[in-house]
Amino acid sequence: MKSLLAFLGVVSLALGVAGIFLPLLPTTPFLLLAAWLFVRSSPRLYAWLMNHPQLGEYIRNFRENRAIPLRVKVVSVSLVWLTIGFCIVAVVDGLWWAQAALALLAAGISWHILSYDTLKK
Repeated sequence: MKSLLAFLGVVSLALGVAGIFLPLLPTTPFLLLAAWLFVRSSPRLYAWLMNHPQLGEYIRNFRENRAIPLRVKVVSVSLVWLTIGFCIVAVVDGLWWAQAALALLAAGISWHILSYDTLKK
């Protein structure tokens, strides 16, 4: 079981690192998941992740402050509405129930992101 959790942690870590460069892929949730998986499978990998000069900062900021930087909030909410808005207009055009469901999903994601405090550096 520990091997499976460690493998899933590495996959989550890879997705988190990719999220740094790909705007539609979230970084912090994948890094938080990787930390959670590593703490249950490999103390060595967990320590490495937490002490990493760039990646550890994402996790420490969220764990210590329960806050998200303003720039990350703005980019996240904007991308949510752009991508889901595109889907509403171009993908499910004519299916009012699917459009409504996607709009509610975007509103819920936005509310969740905005419900966290803004990190002041």
